[in-house]
Amino acid sequence: LSNVALEKIRHIEHLMDKAFRTYTLGICYSASEGAKGMTAALDVTCAKAAEVVRQGRNILILSDRRINADMVAVPALLATAAVHHHLIREGLRTAVGLVVETGEARKVHDFCLLIGYGAEAINPYLAFDTVSALGNQASEPLSEEELHARYVKAVGKGILKVMSKMGISTFQSYCGAQIFDAVGLSSKFIEKYFTKTQTVIEGIGLDEIGEETVHRHS
Repeated sequence: LSNVALEKIRHIEHLMDKAFRTYTLGICYSASEGAKGMTAALDVTCAKAAEVVRQGRNILILSDRRINADMVAVPALLATAAVHHHLIREGLRTAVGLVVETGEARKVHDFCLLIGYGAEAINPYLAFDTVSALGNQASEPLSEEELHARYVKAVGKGILKVMSKMGISTFQSYCGAQIFDAVGLSSKFIEKYFTKTQTVIEGIGLDEIGEETVHRHS
């Protein structure tokens, strides 16, 4: 590349750095802490999210990529809703965009819930890896780029169908609207992490969700 071209690239990168001040916040915690560790992990995540927004970051990425044999991931929907509502209570939500990078999102339902609780963008990295692996077995040869594009298109159409059934015409109106009813979750749990969500049938709380998450992890 010529010096002029390199200079233009550096200028664009500089502008992007100024426009997109991102911060990746892990939502995993040590498996040795067990189910009880989820409460502390959520508290730390919410506090850190508010801190980095006050520091001027305008895109916050919640990521569970660090999950492994030694690290448990807080359920992506729970982490998203917790951070979303914490930032609202702190008066910071409109200052930051919320991106979720998770291996949990696969079906249209998963995406709709994450968006409904504040996710403005989602990176379903495990779904992409799965699509790539399945594409190698397909009778029709397709590039990885085309496979991913078809998956994104299918999910996008599914989200639009859900929105249209609810009478919502724009993504902005759906994002964070949390137009759902909770079934089988305790009111105390809902009020703290899924604030203002309607719930009629009581049920489990964070302790039980922590136990189930750790059990699945092991």
